[in-house]
Order: sequence, then structure tokens, then C-alpha cells
Amino acid sequence: MADTGGFPIPADSRAAAVLILFGVLDHLPSDHHAVAVSRDLDVLLLARATTLRTHPGQVAFPGGRLDPGDDGPIGAALREAREETGLDPAGVDVLGALDPVPLGTSGHVVTPVLGWWRDQTPVHAVDEAESAAVFRAPVADLLDPMNRGVTVVRRDGEEWRSPGFVLDHPTGLPLVWGFTAMLLDGLFTRLGWTEPWDRTRELPIL
Repeated sequence: MADTGGFPIPADSRAAAVLILFGVLDHLPSDHHAVAVSRDLDVLLLARATTLRTHPGQVAFPGGRLDPGDDGPIGAALREAREETGLDPAGVDVLGALDPVPLGTSGHVVTPVLGWWRDQTPVHAVDEAESAAVFRAPVADLLDPMNRGVTVVRRDGEEWRSPGFVLDHPTGLPLVWGFTAMLLDGLFTRLGWTEPWDRTRELPIL
């Protein structure tokens, strides 16, 4: 059984996968000189359409549910990335899959798949009903302590705090939060890339 980091996986969960794809930035490098990564390392992200029923407008990784014809989570992550961004999976070197993580709000258990973009191809929002934009974020910008904080959701007397990242991007979608931010934060910590940041700084959810 896969290690889920202590999170229980409900028996009726639906399997899904996301692609965390790193590459060499195709535009200007980050202004932040990170300790652990080069200024031109980037990660592929997309902005979900604001009309979607679940997680509208949020920044996310390419991904979705496993289909019967998929070759496991890796096959699903590559297929979904092609369908959502137009990238050619043949140019992606798969580095491996991380432990599956339950996403309680939607009833999915998500397997993050790590990839290196060896042969890059143009990307765009293939279906604007699903994605408002596709873009590449400099990893050094995400690691910059000035761009980090926590998002706070308060409801019915309870409070949920989770990592957040601020991006200065032409999409006008400056905040990475929720499940995507949790995956980035966990991965950066696991790789030893994280720089000290203010964990008391609250970022507004717009």
C-alpha cells in the first residue's frame, strides 16, 4: 500500500493524477537568486476557468481523473497535460510518481507525477471552458520568501491555514493556494529547496 503521509484514503475515492512539470524558462529568468535552484527553472501551471463547478479560477497543475485506457497515474497525467495545454508528452521525461494524496473536497485521491520538459513545445489553454490560461512560473519566484505566506479560510467557527504563493504574472492570477500550493510546499521541503519565510503572513484569497 502506498504511503499517504498519514492521510486516510476513503474506499470510494476516485483516482486522479497531476503533472508537476519542470523545465527551463522560455522568457525572462527570475529576479530572485534562490539558493537551491537556477533562476531559469520553471514549473508549468494553469488557471482553471472561473465557470467551473469545482475550484473555479484557481491555479493548478495539469491533471484529472484516470480513464480506463490510461497506463496508470503517469499515463493519466501526461494525457491530461496534452489535452489541457497542448504539450507533446514525447518531450517529457517522467522522473517518477509521489505518494497519492487524498483531496477531501472532491473525493479524489491524487497522484503527483514529476516530469522534466526535455523537448519543449508551445502550450496554451486548449479548452477555455476548462482553463483560462496556461503559463510557466519561475521556481525561484515561488521560493522567494517575499512571495510566500499562508491563506486562511474561516467558516462556522473553524479555521484552516495552508501555504500560499504570490506570483506577478500577466494572467492577473497572482495567488497559488489550496491543494496546488500544498503540493508545491511539500515538494520544496522534501527537496531541501525551501528558504525561511514568514509563516504568520496572511495572504488574502481574492
